Amino acid sequence: MKKSLILTLAVMIMTACAAKEPKVLITYFSPTGTTKSLAQELGTVTGADLFEIEGAQPYTTDDVNLGNREARAFKEMADKALRPEVKGKPDKLKSYDVVFIGFPIWGDAAPNIINTFIEQSDLKGKTVIIFSTSGSSNLTNSYNKLKAQYPDLNMVEGTTLKRNPTPEARQNVINTLKEAIPAK
Repeated sequence: MKKSLILTLAVMIMTACAAKEPKVLITYFSPTGTTKSLAQELGTVTGADLFEIEGAQPYTTDDVNLGNREARAFKEMADKALRPEVKGKPDKLKSYDVVFIGFPIWGDAAPNIINTFIEQSDLKGKTVIIFSTSGSSNLTNSYNKLKAQYPDLNMVEGTTLKRNPTPEARQNVINTLKEAIPAK
């Protein structure tokens, strides 16, 4: 009887502790695969679910060639009101407490498809952690622009993974993002 009671209490305590972990979703836009790689690694470390933000019209290598002023990415950067259509939505978005949004920085800002995703998703009441990948830019300007556009969201600035990181730098980015997840 005593063993049964102790076992029951132990299970109850473990269940209560597990319930304190927030449910996390990592969303990301990654036309070249760089941001996807970071999102997958973060998902492995945190146990979070993943959702890839994709354009209804897929982005090709030519579309994101920032060396070509006629590329789709440049046209989208020039018209901040443009909202590329998103293909699909995450399942059960309401069930998540924390939503990461990751993207490559284009022209010191988030790609317009990120705005489309935010505007089509009910993110109120959630912690939204922004992260990015970039060849040279930091996240701060992109984050500040998003924060100004969506002031009602509980948005948190994560960090940026720069081009060709050392294994230590990559691990530091993962650790910083993991630590940004609030306790429930």
